[in-house]
Amino acid sequence: MNRILMTVALAGLLGACSGGVKEDGAPVEDRKPDAVQQAPMRSTPPRAVPSAPTVRSIESSVSTRNPLKDPGNILSKRSVYFDYDSMTVKDEFKPLVSAHAKYLTTNRGHKIVIQGNADERGSREYNLALGQRRADSVKKMLLLLGVGDSQIETISFGEEKPRAKGADEGSYAENRRSDIVYDSE
Repeated sequence: MNRILMTVALAGLLGACSGGVKEDGAPVEDRKPDAVQQAPMRSTPPRAVPSAPTVRSIESSVSTRNPLKDPGNILSKRSVYFDYDSMTVKDEFKPLVSAHAKYLTTNRGHKIVIQGNADERGSREYNLALGQRRADSVKKMLLLLGVGDSQIETISFGEEKPRAKGADEGSYAENRRSDIVYDSE
């Protein structure tokens, strides 16, 4: 009995759905196929159809996703500066080193080279040794923060690769640094 009632109810519903009246109230038979129907007025302008992405837009979106190349990201900063005749990482550069440590521990496949530099004061040999100590102090901090030893290489350029040419304190300060260089660059 329930099966018969369900069948009758379903047939009634289907019959009601197939009526000959459309939304505008005119019966289907009364519609003329050649009649032009006017579209309702829009209160908002139509949305623009997005164009296909260009190679340039794809490249720029890829580069902005890379935190190492995003100028707004701390990882785009790569230099740790030191005081005169010092190899101690200053407090102001510890967040920078920590950010690179976090990135490297998350991305174990990446490797870096830390390039130690010195200003031109002192002998060539002394500046090479000082540059090495500076690179090693940044490496030690990265190791303490969990970066793998196999991810880090150090090298000293001493006074051989100055960033600033000049014999003033501003130039010297610019050259007393360790630079972090990623293998992908």
